[in-house]
Amino acid sequence: MTANTPPSRHVDLAIIGSGSANSLPDERFDAVSIAIFEEGAYGGTCLNVGCIPTKMFVYAADIADAVADADRYQVKATFDGVRWPELVARVFRRSDAISAGGKHYRVDDCPNITVYSSHVRFDGREEGRYRLVTTAGEVVLASEVVIGAGARPDVPAVIADASIRYYTNNDVMRLPALPRRMAILGSGYIASEFAHVFASLGVAVTLIARGPALLRKMDGEISRRFTEVAAQKWDVRLNEAMTDATELPDGTVRLACGDGSHLDVDVLLVATGRTPNGDRLNLDTIGIELTDDGRVPTDAHGRTPARGVWALGDVCSPYQLKHVANQEQRTVQANLIKGWDAPDLDSFAHQYVPAGVFTHPQIATVGLTEASARAAGYDIAVKIEEYGDVAYGWAMEDTVGFCKVIADRATGKLLGVHIMGEQATSIIQPIIGAMTFGIGAHQLARGQYWIHPALTEVLENALLGLDLD
Repeated sequence: MTANTPPSRHVDLAIIGSGSANSLPDERFDAVSIAIFEEGAYGGTCLNVGCIPTKMFVYAADIADAVADADRYQVKATFDGVRWPELVARVFRRSDAISAGGKHYRVDDCPNITVYSSHVRFDGREEGRYRLVTTAGEVVLASEVVIGAGARPDVPAVIADASIRYYTNNDVMRLPALPRRMAILGSGYIASEFAHVFASLGVAVTLIARGPALLRKMDGEISRRFTEVAAQKWDVRLNEAMTDATELPDGTVRLACGDGSHLDVDVLLVATGRTPNGDRLNLDTIGIELTDDGRVPTDAHGRTPARGVWALGDVCSPYQLKHVANQEQRTVQANLIKGWDAPDLDSFAHQYVPAGVFTHPQIATVGLTEASARAAGYDIAVKIEEYGDVAYGWAMEDTVGFCKVIADRATGKLLGVHIMGEQATSIIQPIIGAMTFGIGAHQLARGQYWIHPALTEVLENALLGLDLD
């Protein structure tokens, strides 16, 4: 060690990322020396720039939609706009306080934990431990490491290489004022949620999709119907390629399209996907090679190929969902206590992973799509029940919502459910339980009461309508 080399610190456990991984140390880890590394806002994506703040904006947009649509129900109401700065302040007053409080707790109230507000990279091994180096050159030697480094917005080269101001989910919610015109590049759940937020609050939104439909990874019926509904609400441009982007002297962003036309907007939001952060950690120095899609590889227990190094959440999971990251955190936590070679390690639970899209109309899904069920060789029964065919749907004058149930024809085993419409993420919950605990379609439909005339009858009727053997 030279005179200019800072001394290294030895810890039992290093944690990279403060999202779900921050919940690993509980009272059972009080005797464990721990280093937590977080270069961004404490608490990770969900708390600061993802699930929690976005849904607070979504709820405001839902209210704005309800007011704007009130005349359908003979209610006199007008939507006069939104107090955007106040809305932003209300949202981040809550999430910023939780972030600060979480960091304060770890720094001031956990004497066995040191928090490093810095990016960190692996630098091989030293003294039998993993060598971790911060941006400032601080060195931490850790016996075990948990990688929970999350993911970041993916920005296409045509935008990243242009000299323009663009936004991602990381900063678009803190715009100082609502723009008049916004282009959203993307066709997935992030693009769909932000299109709902900004359009419902009064922004002229253009959604630019590279492919022929929105939400193309979902069941074909969801993708097709949602694309049709979205095209009635927003300016949706399908099969559109952006060839260039420039900024005009007045700050307008001009997007050049593949057909030779151009689009001028005040704000460009890039929502084309997310890239796991494993490529920023020098994992090759400890013998870990990323998967073809950029994830940190793990086995079913959260163990990476490097002994003593675990991973969880968006950095390794193909789902990139907070509820999945939380389950993986609980699994890795239990396995850290049991030990790397324990014969009874807990496993990630990835069999029936649900997902919700908080756009308008809301979308929820779990299990196989119709196409994937057929590809897997199942003889399937499929039933689609419209919201407008049940009593509460009549009250809502609903014309777009539906519930699609897919089951094995011979056994009644539930294979997948896909819902688009009001309260979709709540209505689907009985299906998640049924699939998890092995309850078949007939038993679920007839083995319990369904409140009449609640909107959940759309699910009940879909189950009853399956043509089973």
